[in-house]
Amino acid sequence: MSEANRASFSITKTARRRTPFVLAVIVWVVALAAVHWDAASRLDNLYLDWNLRSLAARLPPDPGIVMIDIDEPTLEAMVPEYGRYPWSRAVFGQLLEGLARQQPAAVVFDILFIDPQKEHVTDDLYFIRTAASLSNVYFPMVRLSAPPQAERGNGYLLKELKNAATGPTANPEARAALLLPLPGLTQTGRLGTINVFADNDGVIRRYPIYLDVYGWRIPSLPARVARDLGYTVPDTANLMLTWHGPTRSYRTVSFHEVFTDLERKLRQRPADEFRGKIVIVGTTASGLHDLKLTPMGADYPGTEVLATTLDNLKNGERLRAAPAWVVPTLTALTLLALAAAFTRGVSVLVIGLAWLAASVAVVTAAWAALVQGRLHVPVVVPLLFGGWFYYLLAALRAWRLERKNRQRVTSLFSRFLDPRVVKGLVEKDETDAALSGQKREITVLFSDIQGFTSLSERKSAPEIVDLLNRYFSLQVEVIFRHEGTLDKYIGDAIMAFWGAPTDQPDHVCRALACAREMEQTLMRFKREVGADGEQFDIGIGLHSGEAVVGFIGSPQHRQDYTVIGDTVNTASRVEGATRGRARILVSAAVRAACGKYTFIDHGAVKLKGKEEPVHLFEPKWETS
Repeated sequence: MSEANRASFSITKTARRRTPFVLAVIVWVVALAAVHWDAASRLDNLYLDWNLRSLAARLPPDPGIVMIDIDEPTLEAMVPEYGRYPWSRAVFGQLLEGLARQQPAAVVFDILFIDPQKEHVTDDLYFIRTAASLSNVYFPMVRLSAPPQAERGNGYLLKELKNAATGPTANPEARAALLLPLPGLTQTGRLGTINVFADNDGVIRRYPIYLDVYGWRIPSLPARVARDLGYTVPDTANLMLTWHGPTRSYRTVSFHEVFTDLERKLRQRPADEFRGKIVIVGTTASGLHDLKLTPMGADYPGTEVLATTLDNLKNGERLRAAPAWVVPTLTALTLLALAAAFTRGVSVLVIGLAWLAASVAVVTAAWAALVQGRLHVPVVVPLLFGGWFYYLLAALRAWRLERKNRQRVTSLFSRFLDPRVVKGLVEKDETDAALSGQKREITVLFSDIQGFTSLSERKSAPEIVDLLNRYFSLQVEVIFRHEGTLDKYIGDAIMAFWGAPTDQPDHVCRALACAREMEQTLMRFKREVGADGEQFDIGIGLHSGEAVVGFIGSPQHRQDYTVIGDTVNTASRVEGATRGRARILVSAAVRAACGKYTFIDHGAVKLKGKEEPVHLFEPKWETS
């Protein structure tokens, strides 16, 4: 078959090579754009959060970090003696004095002490003096969002902020809108910001190490505490957090219980309960609105976010994000692998199953990288927007091409084959082989009408055509029933063959069985047509051997699926030898392949066009 026509019936090699890779490049560009899409980042964050929860379940919190919690029972228990929250700051001064006796590593307040309490001025001064006298007490501050013009006029002069460090681009006269604790507490310099910034989906996954404000670096509260305690603080703007257990995993004691016990003469709690520990004083009471949305849940206390950050800094935990080149590289490798598979013509189902297994392996590897190496590798874009999106497009393309190819092959071969054989040919994916020229072992059958000349002299042309069409229709059904290929009509003769386009190991016996049924069909036809069938007879000849099979003819006009070669010529001559001998004759090759039948030996017969005589046999239908 010509290259021009072959391209009409099958996926060309050029298309198979180019199109999957062109499609891969397009999808790669789309996948890179998807990195910046909100939907893609949300999906990747969901996967990250799942990994973080899995990791958190394996990591217990540091026992050296303890939270003194202003919880709901504390708020209720303190009312009779100290009133409703916020209490006089003398309460916190007393707490500091009691804690100082136990020598904690640090006392970190996660409570803003901003405005003076005018009705408790003495208590404020007492609290300030107590805090200032201790070198390990730390307070929070907040960087406010304000227009630069407003900050220049009313902001705090950054060079007067003791905990602010100058950067190379620091403006010495810069001012910033800051929410600072009481002036006496601010003067201690033991301050740090507690600003936290959520990702696009509103989830907190990182904590600032410092805030860059007009070139000045203002440390966060956990970073300031960690530096004073001698912990290594990374020189990055943010710290991706490694979480330890679900909500309220850190050891927490009620503020009221600790405060009450410190006021007793005979204390009931251990005297060294907080010795050497980082003590965070904060609140988890829902009424004070310090709950955050984190990978661990929607009601994660802000105090515990602070504790988690201190835990990370204390123990050198640093969750790293994979370099920026990982996503495009991983996506490219994914697409190249899939494109190569589609180019090679691998089954869409096989590719899908293999890619599913590969996806599971990639997800597992990414999980292991996070758990073992604290490395977050984004895999959603490479897998979902790269791999699976490409697979669906390529699979759809392959399906459409295959469907188009099957429709054309079905239309083509339906002229020569029984529809069931055509269906099997397409389902077994043997169309490419069938469309190309090849040598095959086949069996050829010729059937010619005998006595047709005298019949045609008595009948009109329409009657002759009608008679032939009725006869041929019956015999073609027989050929198709035995899964033969109808080659052509040659005047009043039929040519058919077995063994192509599909493999038929028993093609010889199929052809012989077809010849038997054709004889039986002839007898029924003769009875049906009555007197017209008295001189109507046929001769059938069969021969088996090697022949060339394929589409032959003019590519611009017409091509037929046919066989050529000496096997065809011999079968035609065998049929010609039936006159005066038998209705059906076969060659020695057919006899040898169908031993279940008995044969009458007609000896060696000199056939037209054959130099050597050909041994012919007449089949007898009684089984031996």
